[in-house]
Amino acid sequence: MSSSDRQAGGFYASQDADINMDDDGDYFTWTLDEARAVLTEEEAQAATLHYDINEVGEMHHNPAKNVLYARAPVAEIAGRMKLAPERVAELLASAKKKMYAARLQRPTPYVDKTVYVGWNSLCVSAYLEAAKVLNLTDARRFALRSLDRVLGQAWKHSSQEPAGEPPTRELLHVVAYSDPEASHREVAGLLDDYAFTALACLDAYEATSDLSYFKFAHAITDQMIARFFDATSGGFFDSEPAPDGKSLGVLATRRKPLQDSPTPAGNPMAAIALLRLHHYTGDAAYRDKAEQTLETFAGVAEQFGIFAATYGIAVVHLLESPVQVVVIADGRDSGRDLYSEAVAPFAFHKTVLRFAPNQAVAENLPPVLAATIPSLPELRADTTAGTSFAVLCSGLSCQPPVRDAAELRRGLKAALKKSDQPHQ
Repeated sequence: MSSSDRQAGGFYASQDADINMDDDGDYFTWTLDEARAVLTEEEAQAATLHYDINEVGEMHHNPAKNVLYARAPVAEIAGRMKLAPERVAELLASAKKKMYAARLQRPTPYVDKTVYVGWNSLCVSAYLEAAKVLNLTDARRFALRSLDRVLGQAWKHSSQEPAGEPPTRELLHVVAYSDPEASHREVAGLLDDYAFTALACLDAYEATSDLSYFKFAHAITDQMIARFFDATSGGFFDSEPAPDGKSLGVLATRRKPLQDSPTPAGNPMAAIALLRLHHYTGDAAYRDKAEQTLETFAGVAEQFGIFAATYGIAVVHLLESPVQVVVIADGRDSGRDLYSEAVAPFAFHKTVLRFAPNQAVAENLPPVLAATIPSLPELRADTTAGTSFAVLCSGLSCQPPVRDAAELRRGLKAALKKSDQPHQ
């Protein structure tokens, strides 16, 4: 994939849409004649139906060019072509390979291989969510590799630490630049970098149940507060004060981002990170700062409409009580069923942690859950010979372990419904 570093991990910044002034997405788009030129008649019929390739496409500079998208499913194509669905699937698979091979022969638009911290963390979170819902092992593995690269190369000891002060860490804005020959530059991270990376670390913790990711999220969030939080008026600035009082004119003006344009805004994302940490740690200071941040923008958020969507999500995190599921599961069907039921319903305030029976559960739980779950008799017993089970926690209490997937589904449904009540 040209959009990422498959070996070291990390997502590249961007790729041009064209290679010259007369080109507008020609690398990625197809005319009907171009598709027919590389496919058999039967493959072309299936592919044009599936990808909606017609004589007239969507590109203004060349109306014959089509933007590919999955319009017709296999069953519909099978009916129209009077073929078995299996045959249609074979035709589409063959057509996709041939069209991809043909596209590789076209001049490739430039790829900016800069690896930005904030954008990478957003991609990591997206990949981990997709891996969880769709059971994509490779996506999960690459997301973790990419996050490990960010943490290994961009989470560094601060270079601005005053003499005699204990060392702290800071997050950089860039992991690697596109030109490997360019001189090395370290640019201080912005609010987005800290908020997005803290959330990616929490997502990684929930994907792996490895407490080290939770500790990274904790430390990065604490530095985010120290560097960007406005304790007087509430909310987070997008950058730190200019070092040594150096002025860059209007570029030195510190702002408090609220609008999602085009990426999620730093302030609501910071609030979400604070609230998720509060749910895991019980530290009221995190919730207080999140609430203060959201109150800062409460009077104007409505004016932004859909561009304040992340603010709305942050408010949901604030108002709804957390629902947490801990699954102790082996590789048997019962364990997989329990985990599937745990992750199936979507809710912003729901989290799922999964442990193997022989994993050190108590040592990898966050403070709130560590105060309750390790005392369960099921964890003190020899669980290697026992069945899988799940513990459902909501608010400040945890229910007795359940071993039946249907029972977990019912309990989770009730807990999510109850959690919709405002958190006092």
